[in-house]
Amino acid sequence: MDFASRMAEEKIQQAIRDGELDHLEGKGKPLQLEDLSGMPEDMRMSYHMMKNAGYLPEEVKLNKELISLKDMIAACKDEEEKQKYQKKLTEKELQYRLLMDKRNLSKSPAFKKYSGKINRLFGI
Repeated sequence: MDFASRMAEEKIQQAIRDGELDHLEGKGKPLQLEDLSGMPEDMRMSYHMMKNAGYLPEEVKLNKELISLKDMIAACKDEEEKQKYQKKLTEKELQYRLLMDKRNLSKSPAFKKYSGKINRLFGI
């Protein structure tokens, strides 16, 4: 262990002894870790950085739009408005498929493994 690691460890142990860490949120509860086993190792850090910054990948945004459009179509009473939403839905589905083809995600082993489950979950 190098000098900096020892100093950091000493500071942590001192804070524990002084009770400075006793009132932390979530103390005594298990950590909720994300399962990133399906993501390539070299992309995991960038994923965490984007998530912490509030960035959503385009395919996730499109999935959310698809779900809300389907909900609007199901709730819509006006036939003309329903057709308008159906047209938007078709455009978004096409945009989603083109994006997935462009990124070659459909060839990814993780995509193949989970795509059916994800599509059923989102009703796609």
